[in-house]
Amino acid sequence: MHPILALRAFFAALFGRPLPKEVIPAGLLPAPAPEAPALDTAPTKLPEPAPVPEPVPEPVKAPEPAPNLDGAAAQTLGVLQAGGRLLDFLAEEIESYDDADIGAAVREVHRGCKKALADHFDLAPVRTEDEEAMVTVAAGFNPAEVRLVGNVVGQPPFSGTLKHKGWKATTVRLPKVPAGEDGLVIAPAEVEV
Repeated sequence: MHPILALRAFFAALFGRPLPKEVIPAGLLPAPAPEAPALDTAPTKLPEPAPVPEPVPEPVKAPEPAPNLDGAAAQTLGVLQAGGRLLDFLAEEIESYDDADIGAAVREVHRGCKKALADHFDLAPVRTEDEEAMVTVAAGFNPAEVRLVGNVVGQPPFSGTLKHKGWKATTVRLPKVPAGEDGLVIAPAEVEV
């Protein structure tokens, strides 16, 4: 075998290429590949594409009305006014009354407001520990639920004394304001005729 042919065979085997024909015995050569038929160079007409249906637009949904927070606050005051006459009591000048008269009025306001709250709100404490207990406020706490007071320095966790458990509503059952009515009217004026 010629040295150059040997090198070509060596590198072909090394790099995974076909061996030169001169190295392969005549009986072991693969049959020649059939010739590819000549391509027709005449342009072929492609079938017309099927028409694409127009997309059907989704029905436009009316945006849900944003909650009227002012109206909800007014409704809450309305519930307390209707149940316990809270606004009447708070608007009254009480300096001229003696403590016994104020105490009797407060008892009625308290009873009515407590019932109104129970009828329209389910309430729960924010923290369950006893007041005056030592508590830890972890990192990532919700500042709407826990207000830090006193000498607040550094990063959480914070340790301190629970001064008030806080309150949160777990359920709210305020009456719906009828359409067309002013949601900011807390209690209508009463006119006897």
